[in-house]
Amino acid sequence: MKRLLSTFILFSLAITVFAQDQILPLWPGLPPLQKESNLEEIQQQNGILRISNVQIPSIEVYLPTKQIATGQAVVIFPGGGYGILAYDWEGTDFAKWLNSQGIAGIVVKYRLPISQSLTNLKEVPLLDAQRALRLVRHHAKIWNIDPEKVGVMGFSAGGHLASTLSTQYSYDLERTKDAIDTISARPDFSILVYPVISFQDQFTHGGSRKNLLGENPSQEQIDRFSNEKNVNSNTPPTFLVHAQDDLAVPVENSLLYYQALRANEVSASLHLYPSGGHGFAFGMGKGAVENWRLVLLDWIKTLN
Repeated sequence: MKRLLSTFILFSLAITVFAQDQILPLWPGLPPLQKESNLEEIQQQNGILRISNVQIPSIEVYLPTKQIATGQAVVIFPGGGYGILAYDWEGTDFAKWLNSQGIAGIVVKYRLPISQSLTNLKEVPLLDAQRALRLVRHHAKIWNIDPEKVGVMGFSAGGHLASTLSTQYSYDLERTKDAIDTISARPDFSILVYPVISFQDQFTHGGSRKNLLGENPSQEQIDRFSNEKNVNSNTPPTFLVHAQDDLAVPVENSLLYYQALRANEVSASLHLYPSGGHGFAFGMGKGAVENWRLVLLDWIKTLN
């Protein structure tokens, strides 16, 4: 009986270890565009896990069981105005939900451009985003992922980062590189949820623009990070969802990106809801917008 009990305990532990998510640093050693410092990451749990002052960017990997795996993966960028990361609300909760649909979910804990340890603030989030895509493709085989079915998902400012990656995936900085840097960082598809897209005065989310570009950005910087201006025919197919009563990030952000995609003959699916506000995430208890995830799943199934 004791031997049977011991065997059961060991088996249970094995299942637990197998089911655990994996956390991998994005960079070996000190990340690029960062100096040595004594700064530490801050995590605050008050209904939502809010992470700030990220010093060691990472990916947290959630994989579906092989029996239901589709081979698709979604790299998730939580929002938070480039000041914090709403890490569970717009990150790990969605990774777990995607797993239930047979899709790998990879949450990116990217560095935020207000940290005093960074040396080139505006370039750091995109650099981390590029690395995250490349790292997923680097591990695709062992994670049972098709490297040609890796998309991105971003919420609010995370949507700005996802759309920046979708339009500037080949943007290159002079720095020390390794073999992973040779892998394509182009997403195969994009899912943008109440995204910040434009940094133009009349449409932008002021906090996101200020945190990324500072108080008085040049027009050149504004244009570079107004992603509706950077869409071309190679921009990935995109799903957009937004509420018309969003008072933080105007619905025009999604409209401008959709119009740019259409103008460049890129496949796009735009879904607007009359209410839901900003930051609705799953949309639970928010009326019709609660259905957006089912619409998303139907769209994902149409992807090649």
